[in-house]
Amino acid sequence: MSDYSIKKLFWKRFKRNKLAIAGGVVVLALFFIAAVAPFISPLNPNDIDRRHILEPPGAGHLLGTDDLGRDVLSRMIYGSRISLSVGFVAVGIATLIGMLVGAISGYYAGWLDRIIMRFIDIMLSIPTFFLILAVIAFIGPSIWNIMIVIGLTSWMGVARLVRAEFLSLKEREFVLAAKALGAGDMRIIFGHIMVNSLSPVFVSAVLGVAGAILVESALSFLGIGIQPPIPSWGNILTLGKDNLEIAWWLSVFPGLAILITVLSYNLVGEGLRDALDPRLWGSGE
Repeated sequence: MSDYSIKKLFWKRFKRNKLAIAGGVVVLALFFIAAVAPFISPLNPNDIDRRHILEPPGAGHLLGTDDLGRDVLSRMIYGSRISLSVGFVAVGIATLIGMLVGAISGYYAGWLDRIIMRFIDIMLSIPTFFLILAVIAFIGPSIWNIMIVIGLTSWMGVARLVRAEFLSLKEREFVLAAKALGAGDMRIIFGHIMVNSLSPVFVSAVLGVAGAILVESALSFLGIGIQPPIPSWGNILTLGKDNLEIAWWLSVFPGLAILITVLSYNLVGEGLRDALDPRLWGSGE
């Protein structure tokens, strides 16, 4: 099957999944909002207006204001930048580490593979969120610390995926042919096997973005994530918790944003997984 046929079949299968398409539309909309935030934000997200403290949603402030009179809609729009940045940078770090570790483990196998896999088992036995809490509490909260820590504690699943692909692919004819032609290990790993192992990694990365956004929101909600006055959906939720009885909008709107964003990435990931599954290609769909 040619590359063109595979791409055509992939797109045909993906666009039949209406939920995945809907999730993709939401994801693209979030990218657009984050990219043009300075132009579509009604106000500066950090402008304080003492005359409109905890004002409910209305014509002046579509999503209301917080306990300092700041416009919630503006803070939500700028908060989308934080969530997407954390999601993609953290997943980028995790994917890079996971691909390298999984490739080495799967290609060389033997005692090195056993050592790496036992280390991965140890990492997976530690509750990831509590590990992140402990590390952030020790090194201090900042956007870069959060992105790096989430990335360094979430690479194990990618490593296992890549290892499994390498164990399957390294005995294929194209790899044996490359070895017969004198190709070195690095060329075989990155030029032949890795490029054929990217489909499950891509799906895992998309699903990982949703997880990273959720972790960042939880950390900010607990007060050890993104620190005010930088707007984040999580720290807006914290204000909602403190004013739940009198300012419901501080909990509802950021909560819905997190829910819709995470759900959309999960729907896109599930759609990609189904569309990229070669076992379904022979069905003529």
